[in-house]
Amino acid sequence: MTRSATHGVLVRRADDRLHTEIDWLDSRHSFSFGSHYDPEDTHFGLLLVSNDDRVRAGAGFDTHPHRDTEIITWVLDGSLVHQDSTGHAGVIHPGLAQRMSAGSGILHSEKNDAFRADPATPATDVHFVQMWVVPDAAGVTPGYEQLDIGPELDGGGLVVVASGMPRHAGDRAISIHQSDAALHAARLQPHGGTQLPVAPFVHLFVARGDVELEGAGRIAEGDAARITASEGRRLTAGAEGAEVLVWEMHSSLG
Repeated sequence: MTRSATHGVLVRRADDRLHTEIDWLDSRHSFSFGSHYDPEDTHFGLLLVSNDDRVRAGAGFDTHPHRDTEIITWVLDGSLVHQDSTGHAGVIHPGLAQRMSAGSGILHSEKNDAFRADPATPATDVHFVQMWVVPDAAGVTPGYEQLDIGPELDGGGLVVVASGMPRHAGDRAISIHQSDAALHAARLQPHGGTQLPVAPFVHLFVARGDVELEGAGRIAEGDAARITASEGRRLTAGAEGAEVLVWEMHSSLG
């Protein structure tokens, strides 16, 4: 992990992230995950997991349990089939905001096999980012929510994807059980820019392209930046444009 020259910004490069690679999965983890454990790197703010996953066609995560976690999945390429024990099922594609609240307990699976039900769907790898945040309270009723926000992303600025913050009640895409956190996304045009939120904790993940983070330099595809005491730094895309995921958090674990 490398610290930038600017106080309050910690950058983790893609190649420095914990890495899981098996025959059907290539995953890079921003924090301790699975067999990768570092007691000094378990979370940032309220964010527990930020995994950059690639799953081969026909493969995926079999049915498994979760509790007391808000899970947001953001697909970049391909499609992912979701099924859970509350009866929800669907295909997640780029531009679709999706949240599963594990609450008191839920079972779900995620498979890259939409092509088996729809011949028009190509049998290609799916690339997605999955993020977990801590909920306000334990034991809530498990739930599911999704909404296509592709048209809003075309505007180029930050779009509120998921939030439990009262001030986002009227403009969030989907809700989460955490009143101190919000996930934003932006698809920036070449050399386009946006302002990061003002918050005690901001986590930036560059999902595509590269950006220039004010005062901290270039953040490339697959890199993440942890910003403490964020004052709303400027973010500017490179020549190819960029897609970014930004967590705004107003409290932290522990």
